[in-house]
Amino acid sequence: MVKKTILALAAPALAGLLLSSAALAQSFPSKQVTIVVPFPAGAGPDVVARLIGEQLSPRIKQPVIIENRPGASGMVGASAVVKSAADGHTLLLTPNTLYIAPHVMAKGAKPPVNVLTDLVPVIMPSQTAMVMVANPKLGVKTAKEFADLLKKKPGLSYASSGGGSVLHIAGELFAAAAGANMTHVPYRGIAPAINDVVAGHIQVTFSGIGPVRGHLSKGTLVALALVEAKRSAALPDLPTAIEQGLADVAVDGWYSILATRGTPAAAIQELNTHINAILASPGTKARIEKMGEIVLGGTPEAAGARIKADYERYGALVRKFNIKAE
Repeated sequence: MVKKTILALAAPALAGLLLSSAALAQSFPSKQVTIVVPFPAGAGPDVVARLIGEQLSPRIKQPVIIENRPGASGMVGASAVVKSAADGHTLLLTPNTLYIAPHVMAKGAKPPVNVLTDLVPVIMPSQTAMVMVANPKLGVKTAKEFADLLKKKPGLSYASSGGGSVLHIAGELFAAAAGANMTHVPYRGIAPAINDVVAGHIQVTFSGIGPVRGHLSKGTLVALALVEAKRSAALPDLPTAIEQGLADVAVDGWYSILATRGTPAAAIQELNTHINAILASPGTKARIEKMGEIVLGGTPEAAGARIKADYERYGALVRKFNIKAE
């Protein structure tokens, strides 16, 4: 009798919860949507977020604003999103740096966000083809030539966008494949790293194609190799480092849009459908490709699978090379 009474009392509450969840999903979006970018305005993630946001707004008939919250390799912005209501109105657009950050934190430090469980994928809009570039005065034109020079002059420097970044890992992979040591010089962002390579203070750097494309056109930098598993349509004539005999020198850089855990599946699916349509439009595709990006799109499940795979792969590489945030 007691058990039946408890069930009878619980039933209306459960029904109310289900109805409110359904209503929440059906009412999405009911207000402004905020896309948090955990990097400064003008950076690659910010540009992609604004491109998507300006076309998402008329589709969902609500304002879409971009909010920049840089810091801690994306953790500051991610933490803000995780603390927001799980209703799909606050999203995070981040590069995969966020999924490396927990691995490079100081021993014993607890990340403010569990990047695998506190956030759920909506879509992976684009990927950046990664390239290795050098100052032309160095006198090398390929990654193989640089590897040979590195054996004669160990300790030549390479710049990255920061300790524990994908570009830092690219340098460690290259040094290991070349069988020689390189000196890592971390910067706060890729722009100052590129500037110092152009000035000749640093020998090489690794970057997405977009930030170095102008320098490659002007001849102030020379592209040595793609540090990808295969060639890119953005630079189809440039061989990969792997093609040049440097095994396992491949990284990737992508952007993912994420929501707070518990966001209704219907809201995630609606966002995914709209953003896929935006990415498929010829104008948007051309603008993204002009930045040196590769348009992706796809399902939340596909994004989640790649996120998990990269989290595990880069975690293993951080441990192998004993990489720390600097």
